[in-house]
Amino acid sequence: MKNYLKIMSGSSNPELAAEICSYLDCPPGRVSFERTPNDTIKVRVEENVREDDVFVIQTSCSPVNDHFIELLLLIDALKYASARRITAVLPYYPYVRSDKKDEPRISISARLVADLLETAGANRILTMTLHSPQIAAFSRIPVDQLWATNLICDHLMQTKDLSRAVVVSPDVGSATEASFYAHRLDLPLAIMDKRRHADDETAEILTVIGDIDGRDALIFDDEVLTGGSMMEAVRLLKERGAQRIMAGCTHGVFSGDALEKIDESPVEVFVKTNTIPLPWGEDSSRIETISVARLFGDAIKAIHHGESVSRLLG
Repeated sequence: MKNYLKIMSGSSNPELAAEICSYLDCPPGRVSFERTPNDTIKVRVEENVREDDVFVIQTSCSPVNDHFIELLLLIDALKYASARRITAVLPYYPYVRSDKKDEPRISISARLVADLLETAGANRILTMTLHSPQIAAFSRIPVDQLWATNLICDHLMQTKDLSRAVVVSPDVGSATEASFYAHRLDLPLAIMDKRRHADDETAEILTVIGDIDGRDALIFDDEVLTGGSMMEAVRLLKERGAQRIMAGCTHGVFSGDALEKIDESPVEVFVKTNTIPLPWGEDSSRIETISVARLFGDAIKAIHHGESVSRLLG
């Protein structure tokens, strides 16, 4: 029975999609996007996908809402073109930070995203490093979550001297993830006591639990938006006697003047993945980008052939 692997991509991160297709030796699927005169998006699949196993790659980056609607329309088009199975490949999950009802009368948007993906016709979701683990439970279709921890650690071990380093968690909530980095790098762990009073980047760091005086600090977070919170953490680490400071994250959103803050900070290097492209026309000499194309490619192959995805996380 016909069950070809097809890779379709939205317009959010064409470079990553092209890398994945190249790694899989699979030509990108033909699809067109058109902005109509009444400011809607028209999506057309330009090839036969009947009974195919289709993976749709679309990350969440500016303009977030346009890219999300584009994703839903592409999934819907594939469903009505009789694709056998549709997997939404979301390197950075849309509305990932809106995962709880922490204010009166607000939407839990991350749950709504899961509902909309299923309604559009997605049969499963493949994503990376969710902001909170409960987001996977919002979905009534299977969710496979990848992690970039090993990629980031391997890059640092191969390129930096970590003999005097300590891993620093930016807050108590990130301590579990930071402990993965510490274990993988065989380094001690320190934890910052950070208090956030709203769903934004404004936070107050009260103290650091652990010995960082005279040590090199490695500070990791799952994602960085404006950079305000992490740069405040870097400032405090310097005050507490840290020597070299290296930072990293899986998802570099870098909105506003985030890259400028990083360039003006004491951070020696900032490692991120390419789940999100850098803002158009912006760059930083401190940024080192690691590709997740091979990891997503291996996961796509595993799903297509009915093999385990969890084995890729070891």
